[in-house]
Amino acid sequence: MSHFTSIQTQVRDILALREACRELGLTVEEKAEARGYGDNKRKGEFVIRLKGPYDIALNEQQDGSYGLTTDWWQGHVAKEVGEKYGTLLQLYGVYKAQAEAKRKGYTTRRQNLKDGAIKLTIGGVR
Repeated sequence: MSHFTSIQTQVRDILALREACRELGLTVEEKAEARGYGDNKRKGEFVIRLKGPYDIALNEQQDGSYGLTTDWWQGHVAKEVGEKYGTLLQLYGVYKAQAEAKRKGYTTRRQNLKDGAIKLTIGGVR
C-alpha cells in the first residue's frame, strides 16, 4: 500500500527551490526516485533527497507548476521540511522574492525572527 500524498503547491522556480533546499542541508536531484514507506518509490522530474528514510518527488502539473509528493508516515519528512512543507515553502518564497526583487533592481534585507518567521524587506533601487 502506498503512503505517498500530493499537496497542491505553486513551486515554479527550481533555482529558488534548490536554494531553499541548500539552506536546509538538502539536495535536489533530476530524474530520480523518491523513497517512501517499505519499498515504495515515486519517480520525479526532481527529487528532494532528505536525510531520513523518505524523499519528496516533484512533477510538473498541467499549469506548469510542480506538485510535491511524499510519504508523511511517522513524521520523518515533517521533521526536515516542516508540516505540509511549511519550512521548505517559506524558504522557497524568500528566495523567489529575493530573485524577483534583484531582477527588478531592488535590494532585499532578510531577518530571521525568534518565532521562526522570516521578515523580508524590499528596498529602493540599487
